Amino acid sequence: MAISRSQLVKELEPGLNALFGLEYARYDNQAAQIFETESSDRAFEEEVMLSGFANARVKPEGSSIVYDSANETFTARYTHETIALAFAVTEEAVEDNLYDRISARYTKALARSMANTKQVKGANVLNNGFNNAFAGGDGVALLSTAHPTIGGGPLRNELTTPADLNETSLEQSLIDIAAFIDERGLLIAADRLMESTLRVGTADNDINAIKNMGMIPEGYVVNNYLTDTDAFFIKTDVPNGFKHFVRSPIRTSMEGDFDTGNVRYKARERYSFGFSDPR
Repeated sequence: MAISRSQLVKELEPGLNALFGLEYARYDNQAAQIFETESSDRAFEEEVMLSGFANARVKPEGSSIVYDSANETFTARYTHETIALAFAVTEEAVEDNLYDRISARYTKALARSMANTKQVKGANVLNNGFNNAFAGGDGVALLSTAHPTIGGGPLRNELTTPADLNETSLEQSLIDIAAFIDERGLLIAADRLMESTLRVGTADNDINAIKNMGMIPEGYVVNNYLTDTDAFFIKTDVPNGFKHFVRSPIRTSMEGDFDTGNVRYKARERYSFGFSDPR
C-alpha cells in the first residue's frame, strides 16, 4: 500500500515547524564485535569439523606401530536469508509535499530498519544459544554441557550451575575454558577475550587476578540487542567460531509505476549469522 496524502496531512499544510521521529541516533554495528565476516557466492555455506588424532601410544620393542585415523565429525551449515523492505509513495503526495523530499526522509528510515534487523539477527545467535531448537552442527544448542566429541567425552561450554556475572562465576568460566578439549580429548589453548585493577564488588583492595594476568585482554563490550538482562558470554580465540556470511550486500532501488504514478523504494540484502565450533 502506498503512502498517500491522507497519511501526510500535516506535511501538506503551511506553518509546520519540524518533522521528527525518523532521525534518532543508532547503536554501532555491535554484531561486528562478535562475528567474523566472510563473503559467500552460493545459497549456503558449510564448514566441517575435523578430528585429529588421539594421544600417541607406547610402542613395545618389536611390536607394530599403532595407526590412528582422522574423521569428519559434524557439519555446520549457514543458510542465507533474504532480508528486504519496501515502501511506495503516491504521485500526488510527492507533488504536494511542501517541506522536503519525502523519498530522502523515508529512505533513511528504510536504512535504519535494515540495520536494526541485522543487529537483531546477529544477537539472536546468543539469545537462542541455550535452545536446542537452534542447534549447531553437532546437534545441540550453542551453549551446552553436553557437546559430543568422538573420543574425549562431552565438551562443556556453559557453567554447570547457571550464575549471574560476578567474580566467582567469571573465574569459574575461565577455568572451564582452560579445560576445553578437541574432538579426540586433547587439551586446546583457548585464550580469553576488564578494566578494574582491583577486585570488584568488595571493599578489599586485593589484586584483580583476572586483570593482572591479562586473561581477558580485549576487555568487554555491551550488546543492546540481547534479550536476557543479566546474560554474559566470553568469546575465545578459537578459529571458525562465530561467522557472518554476506551473500549479497545491501542494495537499494527505486522505480515508478506507469499505471498509478506511485514511486516505489526497496532495500534488499542476503546474509546469515551462526557458529561452527562451539568452543
